[in-house]
Amino acid sequence: MRRPEQRERRRGAVSAAPNLDGIDQGLIEALQTNGREPFRRIAAEVGVSEATIRARYQRLCEDNILQVTGVTNPLGLGFDAQAMVGIRTSGSPEPVAEAIAQWDEADYVVITAGQFDVLVELTCADRRQLLDLTNRIRGLDGVASTETFLYLELRKQLYDWGAHVQNGDGVGAR
Repeated sequence: MRRPEQRERRRGAVSAAPNLDGIDQGLIEALQTNGREPFRRIAAEVGVSEATIRARYQRLCEDNILQVTGVTNPLGLGFDAQAMVGIRTSGSPEPVAEAIAQWDEADYVVITAGQFDVLVELTCADRRQLLDLTNRIRGLDGVASTETFLYLELRKQLYDWGAHVQNGDGVGAR
């Protein structure tokens, strides 16, 4: 269960990416490799002052571009039921996605194109809680149907895709 102060800092919708430069890229990639990397060391590697790194870090966090947190394997921590739920809506998917995004148990909520209108990742203490949550989803206005994909084993979970920056030609580089 998340503490109240954590709920307030939750990441929400992210607008179009700002133009990130090489300093932002270096900072993000260093923290993706080691979230506890000292700003002094990152500054030396990037070639700027520690104050610049601190200011960039603060801006990236405030803009919901960056969040440094401990990443765990929920199945390894004793959460016995983790699943992806595909949701088809009878109308606009935004109200359904917004409602579910407020739930503590929903780790990941995206509006998609394709077979499902919304995908939701749920992390639950047990299968009973998962059943209760899927029934709660089915009871939301605008939900036409759901399909639940129960996770049996976590094989890969990485968050090290780097930062997308624009080079001089306007072409993204990573």
